[in-house]
Amino acid sequence: MGFIIFQLFPIGASFYLSFTQYNLFKAPQWIGTKNYSDVFDLQYAPLQSASQRSADVVQAGYEEVQRVQIGDGGFVIAAKQARFWRSVRLTLLYAFISVPLGLLGALGVALLLNQNVRGLGIWRVLYYMPAILPAVATALLWRWIFATSGLLNAALNPFYLLLGIETPRWFSDPNLALPAFIIVSLWGVFGANSVILLAGLKGIPKELYEAAAIDGAGEWTKFRHITVPMLSPSLFYNLVVSTIGAIQAFEVAAFIPLPDSAGTFLNWLVYREAFEFRRMGLASAMGWIMLLLILALTLLIFRSSSAWVFYQGTREETA
Repeated sequence: MGFIIFQLFPIGASFYLSFTQYNLFKAPQWIGTKNYSDVFDLQYAPLQSASQRSADVVQAGYEEVQRVQIGDGGFVIAAKQARFWRSVRLTLLYAFISVPLGLLGALGVALLLNQNVRGLGIWRVLYYMPAILPAVATALLWRWIFATSGLLNAALNPFYLLLGIETPRWFSDPNLALPAFIIVSLWGVFGANSVILLAGLKGIPKELYEAAAIDGAGEWTKFRHITVPMLSPSLFYNLVVSTIGAIQAFEVAAFIPLPDSAGTFLNWLVYREAFEFRRMGLASAMGWIMLLLILALTLLIFRSSSAWVFYQGTREETA
């Protein structure tokens, strides 16, 4: 019953609302696929010069999403729902940067935690702690750290003065907002991912390393030909989960808003469309498109896994 009430019904309701115009105060009005067609309504307009304004070449009701310069000219990609496509661009950029960095960082942490050193249990707890802290508290903490007069700038202020650099406005500067946001997200994912990778490292038979050492293999050779292949199922799992989590970024995005010129994250845009602008139908359509995006990326990862995921020394075969 709980599944029907709290999961199946909201899923069905959002799918129905995606074909309607609904603002929470009036009954839903059926409009067919208009919400979807508005989202995918794109326009490509040529530019005569690089300095030409997009407003001079795109139709009324469209906003610039991306400007592509080719020589002295180029073209503009515009859309009716430009905010959606800017959010998709920002979210994908965030995912393509943060997910690989998160996996590499978690792998490094797992390798360190796999060593027999004193106080290892304490280090494991410290590394995993960010994964169990509430996302809201984490966002507020990092917003204070990255504030213009926050802890980070206070610590680095002598270097700013020495180099003649203006104090950075991390979350206010469009050029710095995304890198700062990625740092925040990496701090949160290292712990959870490293625990899974550490479990995978513990499951690698020591006999493989001993046999490789007898054959004269160095540390890099053992890492490349034993650790990585045997750890690939754990890496595969973390890659899928991290990609889905990056596309669905919400809690930190809600409490660390990026400047308008930098864009916003897709899941946060869906929330704002629904509850701030009260366009429930459009928000539902965007949510289903986000689901299709996640499915496409997940399918791509699964299809590629046959080339690099190994189970007990046998390369995984996918359908």
